[in-house]
Amino acid sequence: MIRLPGPGGGTRAYEPRTAPLVLAPAGPPVSRTVFAAAHVVADPFADTGPDAPAAVDWDATLAFRRHLWSHGLGVAEAMDTAQRGMGLDWAGAAELIRRSAAEAKAVGGRIACGVGTDQLTGPGQLTGPGQLTGPAGLAAVREAYEEQLALVEETGSRAVLMASRALATAARGPDDYLDLYGHLLRQSTEPVILHWLGPMFDPALDGYWGSADLDAATETFLEVVAAHPDKVDGVKISLLDARREVELRRRLPEGVRCYTGDDFHYPELIAGDERGFSHALLGVFDPLGPLAAHAVRTLDTGDTEGFRALLDPTVELAHHLFEAPTRFYKTGVVLLAWLAGHQEHFTMAGGLQSARSLPHLARAYELADRLGLFPDPGLAEDRMRSLLAVHGGIR
Repeated sequence: MIRLPGPGGGTRAYEPRTAPLVLAPAGPPVSRTVFAAAHVVADPFADTGPDAPAAVDWDATLAFRRHLWSHGLGVAEAMDTAQRGMGLDWAGAAELIRRSAAEAKAVGGRIACGVGTDQLTGPGQLTGPGQLTGPAGLAAVREAYEEQLALVEETGSRAVLMASRALATAARGPDDYLDLYGHLLRQSTEPVILHWLGPMFDPALDGYWGSADLDAATETFLEVVAAHPDKVDGVKISLLDARREVELRRRLPEGVRCYTGDDFHYPELIAGDERGFSHALLGVFDPLGPLAAHAVRTLDTGDTEGFRALLDPTVELAHHLFEAPTRFYKTGVVLLAWLAGHQEHFTMAGGLQSARSLPHLARAYELADRLGLFPDPGLAEDRMRSLLAVHGGIR
C-alpha cells in the first residue's frame, strides 16, 4: 500500500498491482504505420541552468529508442516530445538526429525526424522573435528549414516538416505558407510528413496556415498537399479534434497518409471507419509503446474489438498527461519512463520535471500502474515513494 495525495491536501491509500502486463518484443504492425514520438533523457550531472541548452544522456536516450524499436514501433525523433523548443535547441536536436538515425540503421528501426526553424529562436522560448517580419524574415525561415532538411536527408531519415514558430510570426497570410512549403517540397529528395501542431501544444502556433479560423487554415493546408502529392508521404494532425481529422483525411489525395497526433481520440482514429483510418505519430505512445504496438498488431488480424479493448482503457491516462496546459505533457511522459526503469532519474532539460504538480504526477503513476505499464511494479512503487517523500513529505 502506498499513500498518494488526496483531495483537500490530505492523502489516500492506493494498493499497487503486483504483476505487470507482459508483452514480448515483436515485429512492426502491418496494417498501420505507427511512430512513437520519443522523449530525451537529460544528464542529471550536468551543471546547467534552466535557460541553457539541454545536456543529454546519450546512452539512456538511445537505449529508450531501442526499446521502442524492439516492440515494432517507429521512432519520431526530435519532435516536441523531445522538448524541441522547450529545452532542446537546434544544436542538440541535430546531434540527436545524427545519433538516432545511425542507431536506427544498426537495428533496422523505422525513423522520422523533425525539421524546423529553431535556429531562429532561443531555448525555451514560447513565441517567435519579433524581428522576423516581411520578406527578410521569410527568407530566414526558408534558410533555416533548408539547413535542417538537408541534415535529416543526409542521415537517410524520413523528414517531418514541423510547424514553425518563426514562420507563424513572419507570415503575412496564407500565400506565404503556400510559397514556402511549395519551395521546400519541390526540393525535398523524398516524400515528407507535413506537421500541423495546434496551439494547445504550442501557443506560438496560433493562426498557423495563415488564419485563426480552422476551416480556412484547413483549406490552405490541403492546398499545399494537393499541389505536391508526390512529395507528401503523409500529414500529422495534432489538433485534438477527431471530427476535423476525419473530415481532413477523407480529402487527402490517394496515397497520402493521415498520421493522427490526437492524444485524446487515437483508438477510434486508428481503428477508422468504412471510409478510411489514420496511421499514428503520437507522443502518448512513448509510455504506451509495448501495449500500443500489441494493440495495432491485434488490429492487423482484423480484430477491431480486441484492438479497442486494449487501447480504450489507456485514454484516461492520455487525457491526464495531456491536460491543459498541454505542452507540459512531457513531464508526465518522463516520470513514467523513470518509474518503468527506462532511466535512473527524474531530471529533465530546463528543470521541466517541476512543470506538473505532485498530485498530477501521483495520478499519472496510479493510472499507469492500473494499466500494468510498469515492467517492475515494485520498482515503480519504490521510486514513487521517494518522489512523494522528497516533494510532499509523504512517508
